[in-house]
Amino acid sequence: MTTFKSLGLAEPILRALSGEGYTNPTPIQAGVIPAMLEGKDLVGIAQTGTGKTAAFVLPLLQRIQALNKRPWPKNCRALVLAPTRELAAQIEDGIRTYGQYLKTTSAVVVGGAKPGPQIRAMARGVDILVATPGRLEDHMQAGAIRLDETTTVVLDEADQMLDLGFMPAIRRILAALPKDRQTALLSATMPKQIRALAQEFLRNPVEVAVAPQSKPIDRIEQTLIHVEKANKRQMLVDVMKREKIDRAVVFTRTKHGANKLAQLLVNNGLKADAIHGNKSQNQRVRTLDDFKAGRTPILVATDIAARGIDVEGVSHVVNFDLPNVSEVFVHRIGRTARAGKSGIAISICDETEREFLRDIEKLIGFKLKLDPLSETDLVPEQAPEKPGSRNGRGNGRGRTRRAEGNGSKKPGTRKPRPNRAKKAKRPQQEAAQNADGQNTTAQNTSRTARPANRQTAKPKARKHRKGGNKPSVGADDAGLSRMLGNITRSQKPSQRSARQTAGQR
Repeated sequence: MTTFKSLGLAEPILRALSGEGYTNPTPIQAGVIPAMLEGKDLVGIAQTGTGKTAAFVLPLLQRIQALNKRPWPKNCRALVLAPTRELAAQIEDGIRTYGQYLKTTSAVVVGGAKPGPQIRAMARGVDILVATPGRLEDHMQAGAIRLDETTTVVLDEADQMLDLGFMPAIRRILAALPKDRQTALLSATMPKQIRALAQEFLRNPVEVAVAPQSKPIDRIEQTLIHVEKANKRQMLVDVMKREKIDRAVVFTRTKHGANKLAQLLVNNGLKADAIHGNKSQNQRVRTLDDFKAGRTPILVATDIAARGIDVEGVSHVVNFDLPNVSEVFVHRIGRTARAGKSGIAISICDETEREFLRDIEKLIGFKLKLDPLSETDLVPEQAPEKPGSRNGRGNGRGRTRRAEGNGSKKPGTRKPRPNRAKKAKRPQQEAAQNADGQNTTAQNTSRTARPANRQTAKPKARKHRKGGNKPSVGADDAGLSRMLGNITRSQKPSQRSARQTAGQR
C-alpha cells in the first residue's frame, strides 16, 4: 500500500500529516505528488473532495524547503491561483497545517479585503502566495507584487475560473511569469478551453486522471423532487424539516435569492445563514466559521462560494435552483460525502428547469430517483390537475396547452397559437358584423382616396351609388373642386349650392 513516506516527503511534513491523522494518500495525491516533486508540468483531474489541495501543497512545501533561500521583496517562490476568496483562505490553512514544522511563509491576496495589509505582507516577499486573479492583477499594476522570481504556479479549480470569466486575467498573469517555471493545473472537469490553456502554457505535462470526469461520488444518495414553481419555497422548508441534518448546504442561483431563502428558513424556525459575493470578507468568514462550528447548520450559498466550502460533516446538499451548467451540479453535490463518508443530495426541480435536469442526467449517466415528496405533495388531492402536469409531474407547457384544445377556459391558460393566426385574418369578418355599419366604408376607402385627417372625418358616411367610387361627404375641398370642374359656368351654382349638390350626389 502506498504511504506518504513512500512518496519521498520530508520528515517535518510527514510529522504534520501524522498529527492530522493522515497516513495513506488518496489516488490524486499519489499521482500528483511524485510528478510535482520531479518538477514536471502537470494536469490533474479528480472529483471534488478527493484531496486535490494537499496534492499540490505538500510538494510545494517540499521544494521550497529544499531551496533554502529567502524570497526577494515583493516576490513569491510559488503562486497558487484560486477562483474564490473562501478557497484561497482554505488553501492557506492547508499550507499552515502541513508546513507547521517548516519556516515557510505565505500570504493571501483576495478581493473584498483591505489592500494595505496585503501590500505589507508582500513587502518582504513570501514563499507561497495564494491569490484570486483580479486582486493579484491590481497589485501587479500598482507595483506591489512582482512575479519575476516565481518558480512554480498552480491553477486550482481551473474550470471554475473559466466559468467566472477569469481566463483573460489568467493569461496575462501566466505571461508575466518566467518562462522557465513549473506549472500545475488541477480541475474537476476538463472542458475544451482548459485543455487549450494547458496546451498553450504547459510543457509536456503529465496528466493524472483518477476518476471519470464529471461523475458524482457513488457514496452520495441522490433524489429528485418535481414541484410547481409556486410551491417551491414551501417544499424547501418541508424538506429541511423532514431531514435529520448535521450540516446542509442549500444552493441557489442569485445573491438576492440566497438572502431570501435564508430568511425564509429562519422564519420557519430553522437556523440558517447566507454566503455570497455581495457580503464582505469578514461577514463571509464569520458565516463560514459558524457553519463549521455547527452554530448555523444550514448554509444557503451561490455557486461563487460553492467550491470554497470544504467543511467536514456536511450531511446534505440541496439544489433549490438547478444549475444551468450541468458540470456545476457535480461540484455542488461534492460538498457532501467527503473524506470517505456518505451524504445525501436532494434536487428540487420546477417546470422551468426540466431542460437543465435532462442535461444533468445525461452528464451523470442515470436518472435521479424520485423523492416521495415528488409524488405526494406535487398537486394537492382536492385541487384539480393544473395545466402542465401529468400524474403529479409536469410534462411541459406546450404539450398541455395543445391537449386542452381551443375551447379551454381554465384560468391562467393562454389560447393556443393557431387562434392567434386566425385572429390576424379576422378584421374583414369582424367588420361585417359591426353594428354601426362601418364595414362598407372601410372596404371602399381601401380603393379610394382617404381623408387627409381621419380624426376630422365624419364618423358616418353615406353609401355610394353603384357605378363608381365617389368621395364621401368627408372628402376635402380640393376633391370637391375637381368634381365640380365639369359643371359649366352658366350652370355653376353658388358655393353653398355646389356643396349641397355634391352632398346629394
